[in-house]
Order: sequence, then structure tokens, then C-alpha cells
Amino acid sequence: MGHDRPVGERQVGTMMKRALPAKIASQLYAAAELIADRGLEGTRMEEIAEATGIPKATLYYHLEGKNAVLEFLLEDFLDLIAGAVAVAKDADGSASERLRASITAQLSLMLEHPHLCRALVGDLGRATRLPDLAAALDAAFLTPIRELLEEGARDGSLARFEDPTTVATSIFGAVTVAGLSATAGARQRTAADAATLSGSIYTMLTLGIAGISPS
Repeated sequence: MGHDRPVGERQVGTMMKRALPAKIASQLYAAAELIADRGLEGTRMEEIAEATGIPKATLYYHLEGKNAVLEFLLEDFLDLIAGAVAVAKDADGSASERLRASITAQLSLMLEHPHLCRALVGDLGRATRLPDLAAALDAAFLTPIRELLEEGARDGSLARFEDPTTVATSIFGAVTVAGLSATAGARQRTAADAATLSGSIYTMLTLGIAGISPS
């Protein structure tokens, strides 16, 4: 899978022995499909080396093992989500409008990077046990969505909740499962698909959160 993000050395996560040169970081994205298909437990470092074209010795020089490969991939994916959601959250409009835009932003990235999406969901339990990744997940989606829920309670576009953190987590779950389901098919998904999915999720949310039928 192509990826154009790495520029210069990358120091990501707690399981990296040394900063990753840009070329090696870029090559690591080829491991996403392998991990997505087999799960981390079913993937060996030898297979990651073959899929990425990075010698096994070089992998171990920079990384502690396959957990570090997953950590790198997922933290980078969450960084992508964080940037897109931040743009949507900081745009003009009511909190409810920006909530819908934030949902669309995450779904668009999940459909654009299906293997990373499946790797994230497939090993989400493992990911949330890694402190750096748990913090990255919170910063990428949970905190911005919680803040939008709180803003919506103030501007009247969303209902007020005693525990917006739990609601934000529920929204993340709905978005993630919808994105995973959409990437499971053979058809290449588009931005229009992301908009349709986000519209369906938002309709469900507004019926429950705002207590009104969407216009």
C-alpha cells in the first residue's frame, strides 16, 4: 500500500529501539495488509520482512518486534485521523454540523486506508493496552467528539449528557464498525460512500442525541 507521509526520521511509540529512516518507515506500510488478513498473532517477523522488503535484521535493529510494527502503523493512522477530525471540528457551523463532519472525516480515512482500518480494529484491544496508542486514540477522536458534545449542549444543537465521554466512545464504536464493514467488500469505496455512511450514523445519533428528526 502506498503512503506519502513519512519525511525524515520517525520516532514513534515505546517499542522502537531507534528512529526509523524515512525509507524504512514508508516500506513498513506494506505490512498492514498482512496484519489485517492474519492478525498480529498469526504474522511472523519473517513474513513482515518479506512483505516490506526490509531485511529481518534491519527490522530488529530499529524495532523490538511485531508489536512495534503494529504500534507504528496504528499510531500513524491515528495521527491521520486526528488531523482530519481537527479540521472538521474547528470549521464553522453548529456543534451538530461539525460532529457530522468529524464522523465523515474518520470514515473517509478508513475507506481510503482499508488495510490500516482492519489492522486497527482487529487488534484494537491490544492497541488500547499500549499507553501511547491509548493516548493517541483519545486525542484523535474521543476528546474532539466529547468536546463537540459539550459544545452542542451549550449551543442547543445537541442534548446535554451527564457522561459525554461514554457517548463519545459509543460514537467511535459505531463509526469504527461501520467503516470496518464497508472495507470488507471487494468494491473500492469512495468519498461519496463515506458521506452516505456518516449520514446514516448521524441520523441514528440525532434521533437519539438531539431528540429530533433530521431535516
